[in-house]
Amino acid sequence: MASWEHTDIIVDGQPVKAQAPIIVSASRSTDIPAFYADWFFDRLKKGYSAWTNPFNGVKSYVSYDKTRFIVFWSKNPRPLLPYLDYLKERNIRCYIQYTLNDYEKEGLEKVPSLLNRIETFKMLSDKLGADAVVWRFDPMILTDDITIDDLISKVEKIGDQLKGYTEKLVFSYADIKLYKKVKLNLEKNGIQYHEWETAQMEKFAMKLSKMNSERNWNFQFATCGEQIDIDRYGIAHNRCIDGDLITRLAWDDKVLMDFMKVKIQQMPAPSLFEDSPSLPDGAIILPHNQFFLSAHKKDPGQRALCGCMAAKDIGEYNTCPHLCEYCYANTTKHLALENWKRHQQNKNADTITGK
Repeated sequence: MASWEHTDIIVDGQPVKAQAPIIVSASRSTDIPAFYADWFFDRLKKGYSAWTNPFNGVKSYVSYDKTRFIVFWSKNPRPLLPYLDYLKERNIRCYIQYTLNDYEKEGLEKVPSLLNRIETFKMLSDKLGADAVVWRFDPMILTDDITIDDLISKVEKIGDQLKGYTEKLVFSYADIKLYKKVKLNLEKNGIQYHEWETAQMEKFAMKLSKMNSERNWNFQFATCGEQIDIDRYGIAHNRCIDGDLITRLAWDDKVLMDFMKVKIQQMPAPSLFEDSPSLPDGAIILPHNQFFLSAHKKDPGQRALCGCMAAKDIGEYNTCPHLCEYCYANTTKHLALENWKRHQQNKNADTITGK
């Protein structure tokens, strides 16, 4: 895991040590934008929050004094909208990993209507820019009632409406056997799931790529945490916390760029012999005739197939009331709801759970 600088903060009149991350993830562990936006921005204003390690139960503190960038993860990030101007005031940039699935008919998620969520997506894109709202259809799950063609139709329905509002679609193939909690929850709730086979993954990738071309979406496609290589279909391995995207969105933040070791360079001037000056391989163009070379480094603390760079995740497991049938972050629905109720009774606590 990433090792962040520490700073002293005052908690209940006593000095304590707190991690002071530059980049914050909010959050892989729960849906902070949907359910805890008020809590998070209250803690941001107060300068710190607390976090309980899920493996050893130790409570630790996170200071937001040095925070320059936040990656939000959500299935319903509409509650973020009133707070985006505050982030701008604080000179904190962000982008959103927006999981916009369509399992309405199957009832696999407890989320607002698809129409409402698409409207939210467009509102956020208008506010932040199409590059700052990443569309996730995650996971792609096969069941007795959901075939490959069904999934393609679901993606098509959403993709047609998001054209021009995002640059990228990220997805994963539901790998149930790897996640014991997911397997148990699906079986407990009578969901007859099917594991993806390699040939099915290839077939889905081919259909997805063809649809992208035929419908002129021009989306970038990427898989999250997948071993299979399907780059021949124009589908890359994703980096959900992506140093290159952070640079594109916050290239003018010198403190952040110095931390990430990114050098912003001026485009070379045209010569007598070439109208368009040549750039180094891998150069990524920025506004004002500038460019940079990727300095993205994978967080070694993440699983082997994860391409994310280091960020401090401030969420906690067993706290998400979406109650998705395939959820990996809740051990049980009951436990998630109990923690949600405790939070509502103590919304000013320094932890999400109100403890």
